[in-house]
Amino acid sequence: MDELDDERDVQRALTAAHLYYVQDRTMEAIARELGTSRSTVSRLLARARATGIVDIRIRSPFAAPQLLEERLADRFGVTAHVVPVPDDASEVERLERVAVAAAHLFGDLIVDDMTVGVAWGSTTAAMSRRLLPKPVHGTRFVQLNGSGNTQTTGLLYASEILSRFASAYGGSAQQFPVPAFFDDPQTKRAMWRERSTQRILAMQSAMDLVVFSTGSAGSTVPSHVYSGGYLEAPELSVLASEGVVGDVATVFFRADGSSDGIPLNDRATGPQLDVLRAVARRLCVVSGVAKITSLRGALAAGLATDLVVDEAVARALAE
Repeated sequence: MDELDDERDVQRALTAAHLYYVQDRTMEAIARELGTSRSTVSRLLARARATGIVDIRIRSPFAAPQLLEERLADRFGVTAHVVPVPDDASEVERLERVAVAAAHLFGDLIVDDMTVGVAWGSTTAAMSRRLLPKPVHGTRFVQLNGSGNTQTTGLLYASEILSRFASAYGGSAQQFPVPAFFDDPQTKRAMWRERSTQRILAMQSAMDLVVFSTGSAGSTVPSHVYSGGYLEAPELSVLASEGVVGDVATVFFRADGSSDGIPLNDRATGPQLDVLRAVARRLCVVSGVAKITSLRGALAAGLATDLVVDEAVARALAE
């Protein structure tokens, strides 16, 4: 299909969607008006949903999710979005449903001329595959932390996530080609003086929106920083001795939200927590109660303004 035909198809999808969802016309009536078949109308409506022309949202008549959202807002000062998920759902299915809901919310938050920080990980990877295209202008997506380790550069994994975000919104992708952790804090300090690195750090300091999940060693769907060869046994022991409960973009914190005095943070390439707290909108996406301790730590640190969680996590937070 050439570009002109594609534009015509999008226009027909828009017309069909307006007739069906706004004017409440039947598919047969729309087919007659467009001079086409009912099956073609069905295809046009499917395209309207797939491309984000139509954004279907379901509001439950039951009060439980709304009450949980209100309780989380009161307790943690966040705008909470609770995703209904059956208790017997697998962790993979739970992650998928939360990722879909987060992708829809993310699309609402994106506007022109934004600088958006993206943390790589299992959750943002799932979310990136569910983004709905939206035409915005001048938006930059910047990688929050390096992705290399002693086994891999990590560039492919991180760049695929970042590229999906940039492609969905017609923005540019700014990679951060450094390791997740330096071997020596002095190496990091030297690298941070390089102009090429300072360019990325300047973007991070100017972020309008950031999206991330919390890392947790005990999650059923393993956090990538714990399962991808980034941490060795001695480092995990040090984290345990420091009372670390999780991380955001490879910067670790304790249950009370503190991060000072944790040696690995001196070698980490993610933004320090005060940099994150300075961002106006901070979208945290979490699925699975195995992450509840790390999520509580992130909330204690004041890292989130907006929160997307499944219902089981919301109940555990509210207790």
